[in-house]
Amino acid sequence: MWILASCLAQQIADVRNLNADLDPIRAKFDVPALAAAVVTRRGLFASGAVGVRKYGSNIPVTVNDQFHLGSDTKAMTATVLAIFVDEDKLRWDTTLAEALPDLAESMDPAYRSVTIRQMLAHRAGFTEDSWPKGKSLQDMHNLAGTPREQRRAYVDMILRERPAVQPDSKYIYSNRSYAVAGAILERVANDSWEHLMWTRLFEPLGMASCGFGAMGRPGKLDQPLQHVGHRSIEPGPLADNPTVIGPAGTVHCSVSDWAKFIQAHLSQTILLKPETWRELHTPYGGGDYAYGWLFVGRPWAGGIALTHAGSNTQNYAVAWLAPAKDFAALVMTNQGGDRAAKACDEAASTMIREFLK
Repeated sequence: MWILASCLAQQIADVRNLNADLDPIRAKFDVPALAAAVVTRRGLFASGAVGVRKYGSNIPVTVNDQFHLGSDTKAMTATVLAIFVDEDKLRWDTTLAEALPDLAESMDPAYRSVTIRQMLAHRAGFTEDSWPKGKSLQDMHNLAGTPREQRRAYVDMILRERPAVQPDSKYIYSNRSYAVAGAILERVANDSWEHLMWTRLFEPLGMASCGFGAMGRPGKLDQPLQHVGHRSIEPGPLADNPTVIGPAGTVHCSVSDWAKFIQAHLSQTILLKPETWRELHTPYGGGDYAYGWLFVGRPWAGGIALTHAGSNTQNYAVAWLAPAKDFAALVMTNQGGDRAAKACDEAASTMIREFLK
């Protein structure tokens, strides 16, 4: 499988440079940096990176610099979980009581029959609040133990709460769903979610720049810094969401490496069985969301487009995939907020118009 993945990740010759398209957009919305890529089943078709690692500095970003994916992590967690479905270690209709038997007795009875498929479509009945009732973000940072131990404690807390709605009755976007998915992976594999991401996804696809949490090292400008407005945020344990919701949104990587993951989703020839790829690209129950993707009809996509945006409030990233057109556009910036979202959306729209005209 690794050999096939290596072959898949080969870039198309003469990758087009997007910097001339990106720089006016970066300046218009006054974000520190923008990185973007156009991807096909064959590989990276175009890429670029403009701006600086820190607002006010003169150190330029490159296409190999790391940017935070936020909730675009969700599709990655779902893809790793799909590998375990292919290996018959899980089923899409595995219930939470089956997947987490050590927590089955203590969890609210309504959660026991929730399936993995429902959970990854945000239909588990979880509230949109990420933290357990009565707990804060800081409380989650302060949990003791390894990331895996912290995640188990977190999942135990949220599964004891009553559902916000009857499971499978309503779509409610919740980071809790993917945190639980990470805990399920950890129990099935007896390994941490972070290590599973490396061994089952990043390494097979050659995504060497991937990591978790804020990019770079404290006191070093070796990677882009996160920003709130013009204020840069030094990397460190408190510079990102807590580890407990890592599977919902803490991966960072270069735009070139993110392109390898997206290429796998466009080609659908490695990592997973064909029927499993089809499952990952099928909305649940007539809705418009499943497995880390929002499904929307777009004329330019030739039908259904897959999309997702992610932000930890200090970065922003968005992906648009058009499988029928063998096309994807990816954009990332090291700033959060409305201007960052608008900059990424305009850059994505520019690539869609230019490459699909």
